[in-house]
This record gives sequence, C-alpha cells and structure tokens, in this order.
Amino acid sequence: MRPIQLTASTGRPLLGARLRARRQAQGMTIEQVAASANLSRGFLSRVERDATSPSVATLVALCEVLSLPIGSLFENADMQTVRLANAPRINLGGRGATEWLVTPRDEPRVQVIRSHLAEGSDGGTELYTINCGVEVVHVLSGQLTIDFAGGSQTLDASDTLTFPGREPHTWRNTAQGTTEVTWTLIPAAWSGSS
Repeated sequence: MRPIQLTASTGRPLLGARLRARRQAQGMTIEQVAASANLSRGFLSRVERDATSPSVATLVALCEVLSLPIGSLFENADMQTVRLANAPRINLGGRGATEWLVTPRDEPRVQVIRSHLAEGSDGGTELYTINCGVEVVHVLSGQLTIDFAGGSQTLDASDTLTFPGREPHTWRNTAQGTTEVTWTLIPAAWSGSS
C-alpha cells in the first residue's frame, strides 16, 4: 500500500478575533489577561490581531484565563444564508402585505421579516401584540405609520423604531406607493423547528 502524502494548507485559523471578543465580553483589559497568562501586553496584542501565532502552551493558558474551551476557537460559526428569492412566504394578517421570513425557520434567538406593503395596506384596525420582548421596524423605502394606544409614530425611509413586542400596535402604509420594511423580533416569536 502506498502512503498518501498530504501537505498542510496555506491558510491558518484566525483565532485572535475570538480571543479578543471573549476578553472584551468578560470586561478584561489586555493588560489583565497578559499578566494572568504570563505574557507581554505587546505579544497578546499581536495574537489578538492575528499578527503572530501563539504556541499550544500559550493558547491553553489564554483559554484558561478566559474560561474558554480551547476547541471552541476552531469551531466554525453557525451561519446560514437565506436569500429573499428562496425565503418562505408568511402571512402575519396584514392587508396588502407580502411577507417573507428571511432568517432560518428554526432560529430561536431572532426573526427578521421582510415586508412589501402595497399602497394603502395596513395591519388591521385592531391593535395587536407580538409574543417577543423587543420589536424593531426599519423602513427601507416609503413611509410607515405605527399606531399605539397612546399615539402614532411615522417613519420615513431609513428610520428605525424599537418598542416592546407586547405593546399593542398596528401599522399603516402612509406612502404614495409601496413601502419596504424589515421587522426584527427578539427573541423569535415562533419557531418552525417543531
């Protein structure tokens, strides 16, 4: 049997950004981590910028200081692309709205809905709520008015409104023409995983 000779890939994993993000998430300064891992500040800075590669021993020490499983540095991030052309159509009950779920169906942390609102479309005359903690609406083009029990907010293109998801509201396309918006629900109001 002939041995198979492999060559190492020319790319190397970029670990610095993950180390820096973990350090910052824990509220630690570069000086604190460097001192705890017996490294110089300059060396740790180069590691975080992927300007140098740490030894295995140094990497283990950094992971211990940051309470980070060493294997997590090499895991691929869980990423999924949803193209609008392939996004599932949904119906949230509005009149004159065409809507797509543009985040994965099984994503529990957040849902983003893209809406194409025909002229004169609305979310109905009754105020409603969404089962989420935070709702964010961003107007891509056109104009949208959100009605609440205590008043209204009119949003033009590039405007964004953030409000509690359980706040009773409805919406109206108040543009002379169509309006394009995105709705972000945090956490996801429902999950298609079951």
